[in-house]
Amino acid sequence: MSIFKLAELLIFPTFCKLCTTLLDGEEEKVVCNSCLKKLTPSYSSCCVCCGRFFSSPVEPHICKQCLEQKPPYSLHRSCGFYDGELKDILLLFKYKGFRSLGKDLILFAINVMGEKHFLWQEMDVIIPVPLHPSRQRQRGFNQSKILAHELAKLKKIKIESRILIKIKNKPPQTSLDAKTRRRNLIGAFQVKNKSAIKGKTVLLVDDVFTTGATLAECSKTILKAGAKSVSALTLAQA
Repeated sequence: MSIFKLAELLIFPTFCKLCTTLLDGEEEKVVCNSCLKKLTPSYSSCCVCCGRFFSSPVEPHICKQCLEQKPPYSLHRSCGFYDGELKDILLLFKYKGFRSLGKDLILFAINVMGEKHFLWQEMDVIIPVPLHPSRQRQRGFNQSKILAHELAKLKKIKIESRILIKIKNKPPQTSLDAKTRRRNLIGAFQVKNKSAIKGKTVLLVDDVFTTGATLAECSKTILKAGAKSVSALTLAQA
């Protein structure tokens, strides 16, 4: 331990926001390494298209919902279920303003998916799911934008964080059922600069996947603006 770290611990001791252990590691911030190691990936099989986890141990296949109506995005993958340490850390990141957790969450995603996962193979641009300006002012930041920037840096993929914007400020999606979510988001997004994504393969990044309505509407908007294809990555699936 460096003398500077020791002095920092003596004068300004900080503790893990989950287990209250003293943060004495050089790289430890907000959450200790032991809690970060408890982040649990999902080992469940999932739909090869929309990425929804199956409740029973079956081979990956296209789910009934995608067979009936294929989503506009080519594929989506989540890293784990929205529970346990993953949920706790996402809540700290999203609602308590601990932005540095964005890097930890993306490192977790890369570890789960693998360094050479097809999600980041041949991707031209990463786009975060946007918040409405009033919602972003209220929160102070867009958590998806932070995640997208961390992923772009680590995977060396171009990011366009201002091209896709949300133009309709609707109620939070968490309070709505699937049908209402889809209807609520129609026309909610807009692409500002179509030339920046024309013919490009796009990776959408968001924090939590619930019904897929947000990813679907964002994808429709991006494809309509001329993108070649859209895939999506989320940290957790509720």
